[in-house]
Amino acid sequence: MGFSIHWSWLAALSCALWMGTGVRCDCPGSNLEMQGGEFTLSNNMERGSILVYQCPEGYYPYPAITRLCQANDSWRPRPKRFPAQKCRRIECPDPNVLEYGNVSPPQEKYYVDNETTYECYSGYTMRGSATRVCLNNGKWSGSTPICSRDSGDHCANPGIPPGASRVGNIFEIDDTVRYTCNGNLFLVGSSERVCQENGQWSGSEPACYYKHTFDTPLEVSKAFGSSIKESLTILESTDETQQGRKIRISKNGTLNIYIGVDISDSIKEDYVNKSRDAVVKLIETISSFTVTPNYEIIFFSSELYEVVNILDFLDGKAELSDVKTKLQEFAVGDRNTGTNLNLVFKKFLEKMSLIEIQAGKNFKEHRHALIVFTDGAYNMGGSPGPTVMQIKNKVYMNQADGSRDDYLDIYIFAIGDDIFDDDLMPLTAGTGGSHYFRVKDLDKLQETFDEMIDEDEVKGLCGLHKVYEYEDEDEDPSYEQTRKMYPWMAFVSTLADGNSKNCMGSLVTPEFVLTAAHCVYGFLPEKVSVQIGEEQHALKKAKTLFYHPKYNVTAKTDKGIKEFYDYDVALIQLENYVDISTKVRPICIPCTVETNAALRLGNQSCQSQERLLLKNHLERLNFLTRTKHDPKRTVVKQKDVHAKLGDNRYECIKNAVGVEGITADTLRDAVTDNFICTGGLQPYRDHIACTGDSGGAVYKNFEHRTIQIALVSWGSQQVCTGGGVEDSKSDSRDFHINLFKVVDFLKEVLGKQNMDYAPLKFLEN
Repeated sequence: MGFSIHWSWLAALSCALWMGTGVRCDCPGSNLEMQGGEFTLSNNMERGSILVYQCPEGYYPYPAITRLCQANDSWRPRPKRFPAQKCRRIECPDPNVLEYGNVSPPQEKYYVDNETTYECYSGYTMRGSATRVCLNNGKWSGSTPICSRDSGDHCANPGIPPGASRVGNIFEIDDTVRYTCNGNLFLVGSSERVCQENGQWSGSEPACYYKHTFDTPLEVSKAFGSSIKESLTILESTDETQQGRKIRISKNGTLNIYIGVDISDSIKEDYVNKSRDAVVKLIETISSFTVTPNYEIIFFSSELYEVVNILDFLDGKAELSDVKTKLQEFAVGDRNTGTNLNLVFKKFLEKMSLIEIQAGKNFKEHRHALIVFTDGAYNMGGSPGPTVMQIKNKVYMNQADGSRDDYLDIYIFAIGDDIFDDDLMPLTAGTGGSHYFRVKDLDKLQETFDEMIDEDEVKGLCGLHKVYEYEDEDEDPSYEQTRKMYPWMAFVSTLADGNSKNCMGSLVTPEFVLTAAHCVYGFLPEKVSVQIGEEQHALKKAKTLFYHPKYNVTAKTDKGIKEFYDYDVALIQLENYVDISTKVRPICIPCTVETNAALRLGNQSCQSQERLLLKNHLERLNFLTRTKHDPKRTVVKQKDVHAKLGDNRYECIKNAVGVEGITADTLRDAVTDNFICTGGLQPYRDHIACTGDSGGAVYKNFEHRTIQIALVSWGSQQVCTGGGVEDSKSDSRDFHINLFKVVDFLKEVLGKQNMDYAPLKFLEN
């Protein structure tokens, strides 16, 4: 195979100098060498040390993955000369289990990159993938091929996954099929499935894994993300269904999330740290959804280290920021070889019991999600199985009809070098897909959690966007990343009789773009176009233009003010809806019910939103600027500014004196209370708007949600043209229309009932 053999240094490790007192020998170094790979030791050859074998990509250690140096100075499992420890090629389960069809080529074993094709006998129809490839993670690409006849069965033929056997060939209501795995494979998913009245099979699709099989981040994202997101979007009733899924949490329900992270010595510190980082990312991602969960977070080995107490959330003593801070500050410290997994579930059960006492009859509305990162190598406390059964009984409330199944999910993220699958898989619970994941790359697990917000179930939430972190501050995001960071950004263009303008705008519903009135005023709708999203579908034509009824640029010429930009706001109704996706989503605007949900303000008033978003006399805000334009795409960058409010406002707006006839006497006539003022160098160096930035959203971010507060209207000086990130001068200022001051106009257009578009729901007060 061309791999080096790393074993020549074993003799140096087998006996080590012990504190200068002589030579101390612990576990022997004989027969530990591995052909084609290498190994690491957690603590040399000393007792308690864990040896981990490592192979190149496409190979796995055989026959052992890890060894433990025991107290009696022997390895477990004991190394042998035969069979020799070596790196074996990763193989995929045998696909020759296909019924009523042929698999080619026929082979005794199938290794990474081997390709197979499937063909059904005459009279049978193919479902699934006709061609599959053995992947590096020990799975076949695509989906299980199934050859079946259109025989009128109530449920479709569920097929047989590679490496499995099935008992049961009748697919009518209440008929059962059972699966087992062949050879040294183990089963993940449902070993038994029942044909239900709705024509669907109960449980989840089974699969057969080798010990070297693991789940890709994309697979985890689809399974875990689609399951837990059903709990993260508030819907009206637990009795309804949506796209075939039962809605899991009522509008007034509560979600409790319990997280346990294994820090015992059997798991490398790198795994522990990355598990902690993944939990932080998960919590950040969850914070973008409608539901605000309560958290219980524990690190454990033989003892428990409670980082976050769920009762503090229920008592109003904890906030989301506290959770992330405590997680990031937690230091693993000294660890031991003991693992008491049962103790973790007992603690979760204890907290559930306390919540039940506190909630009383409302406990039935509490939804519970348990997420545990572990290798399952517990050596004390006994099996957690009985405790998990107690948890199920508490949540299910002794109702055996399955009506409470949706109120409990137990997810296991199997991490580490040697995973005890048989002990861990029975601990999972919940409906809606897999709850057991074998995770090899914890770095990508963070990306997996972040990708949860890309799924269809939540893509319509206003202000939802991706957050990217860069080690290099000067690194520019790709165009793809930019669209996901600012999915609401729109580019408004007008052209008539040689008179053209380029402005910015923001998508506020699938059919409306918000911009400045002066960008489109005087143009016919057919002369206005809006670019949103991908190139081939980006250009949208305007159907109708709506201006604020009080917008009149010449309204105060009698006072010497040549151009008056108060109420400089317009809405562009598009001819066709945009397709909402991860790269095209609406921004949140003031005084809507959905913005209240994004800010977690419950049923509070519009004024509560304004007090939260503009609470400081120097409030940091952002807007976008074009940096490059070509026929295919527009690239933007973010500008940083500070709104000068309260006592700071006059010092800001007085720099408008001298612009377009504005004098000290007419200043407050020209710069009304409807404007937010930014710019200047003190107390912060603000960026300044450039030509083409007009109409763009002035916004504020809350985790993964963006709230538009104002829009760019006009400036006191033309500091830059053609876009770009430019610093303000000491006396240059920008003035932005405060959307809280024009809510009546927004509501009149966007909230109007009985129109040919779906209205937004605005707050009554």
